[in-house]
Amino acid sequence: MVTICVPIYIAEISTPSMRGILGSCVQLSITIGIAVSYILGLFFEWRWLAHLCIAPCVAGGILSVLIPETPRRLIALNNKVEACKALSAIRDPHSDIKEEIRELEENKDPGETLSFFEILRRKELSHPLLLSALIMLFQQMCGINAVMFYTVSIFETAVGDFAKTATAIIGVVQVFATIGGVYLMDRAGRRKLLQIGGLTMALTLFGFGIYYNLLNQNVLAHGIKKWGPVVCLTVYITAFSIGWGPVPMLIMSELIPSRCKGSAGSVAIFASWGSAFIVTKEFPALQVAFGNDGIFCFFGFCCIFALWFVTKYVPETKGKSLEEIERYFWGKVSILV
Repeated sequence: MVTICVPIYIAEISTPSMRGILGSCVQLSITIGIAVSYILGLFFEWRWLAHLCIAPCVAGGILSVLIPETPRRLIALNNKVEACKALSAIRDPHSDIKEEIRELEENKDPGETLSFFEILRRKELSHPLLLSALIMLFQQMCGINAVMFYTVSIFETAVGDFAKTATAIIGVVQVFATIGGVYLMDRAGRRKLLQIGGLTMALTLFGFGIYYNLLNQNVLAHGIKKWGPVVCLTVYITAFSIGWGPVPMLIMSELIPSRCKGSAGSVAIFASWGSAFIVTKEFPALQVAFGNDGIFCFFGFCCIFALWFVTKYVPETKGKSLEEIERYFWGKVSILV
């Protein structure tokens, strides 16, 4: 529920110039949570760690009652007065909100209730849904959850007793790398970050595959044996954090039209978590089938394919309003592809 609602909420309340920064803060928050869990895992067993994680869940649930409805939603409900109040609450006190309210009214959601099959029959709706779902799928096929969930196991294979400390280092690196991604989001653009991140991830995954192959042949020096996987995964996590970490959820919230954000967004998120479940569950079996070197090379080839897909099919949405992006899929405006 959170992964569907939060990106869409942020996209609807943000200005075009700030949407990238604010939208990528979703992934930043996730990485902070992962880092904290890794660090606490050095001191607490898993039962106590689970109990500690209840606190932020409860706090988030209580504080959510203070969050106003989005102006876009209120306009769709023909509640202009409350929409003006909500917009005033989230904009600079000196901002003129009249022009923004006028634009929201002109592009108001027609209020259609569309089934999933109706969305598929309409190209202007099915096209952004397909792009969003595939980007979410590629995010998981790049191996991130397998790497994050099995980081300790991977490091135990590679560096033995240093595994838990190395895992905590990875968690902290991911936070700082994601901060860099937040900074670059509205400067470099979504497509460029996905392309740079995908290429770098592919190279490091292939590097990890070569490392395991040489490890099996017992030809590595002690220093490379200990720090090789740490360096590879650190670069991999950094590349993921500036591109394929924050961008997919942001692009989903930007591409899917407002009239079907609920149902279509649910499909995209299902594609993400469904593929995450499969990759995570089958990772140990794939390790046995392909070997450690083979499975990382497989994820590397997935990164290459994702890079090709983004370059060929994904439009650049940096600096575009949600209305401009929706008109693009109607074929009424041109966005750099």
